[in-house]
Amino acid sequence: MNMTSELWAALVTCFAAVFTGNILLSYFLGMCPFTSVSREVKTALGLGCAVVFVMTSTAALNWLAYRFILKPLELEYFRFVMFIIIIAAFVQFVEMVIDRYSPKLYYNLGIFLPLITVNCAILGASLFMVIRDYSFIVTVGYGFGSGLGWLLAISAMAGIRQRLANDRIPAGLQGPGITLIIAGLMALAFIGFAGVLT
Repeated sequence: MNMTSELWAALVTCFAAVFTGNILLSYFLGMCPFTSVSREVKTALGLGCAVVFVMTSTAALNWLAYRFILKPLELEYFRFVMFIIIIAAFVQFVEMVIDRYSPKLYYNLGIFLPLITVNCAILGASLFMVIRDYSFIVTVGYGFGSGLGWLLAISAMAGIRQRLANDRIPAGLQGPGITLIIAGLMALAFIGFAGVLT
């Protein structure tokens, strides 16, 4: 594969990861922070940007670790441990940067910022990269697209929940109930993209 076709494949994979194969709304990975941190748009955007950065960076680093350390040594079964160590190191870095430059966002994100380490969407992106045997450039495109798709989904959810804050919702549906209904409707909307580009 030449560089042009690699870049084209990365672009197509990135687009597909945002819309047709959205890691959150198609595979339902990363639902815990999605339902908990999506109360305010600003907080959701902050966490979403952190997820985009961590997912893109760790997908690339995990690809390198898998191809040049685990595979040559025939230690592929250690990929879970290696991937989580790399993800944890990056999350620690992001946490320190946010704490230093945006203490309010750091406070708003609370426990969910360190929990990016065990966000199954980030680990899932790295595992999909191995299962689908992506090249390095396609892996970076997939990691960025998956993070962008997660950011798009949590931002949309936060916007909807902020609009619903002043509306009268039946008592039985308030809180998690209406959040899960909205998530289901959003997932149905994203399923509409299926078949457009896979």
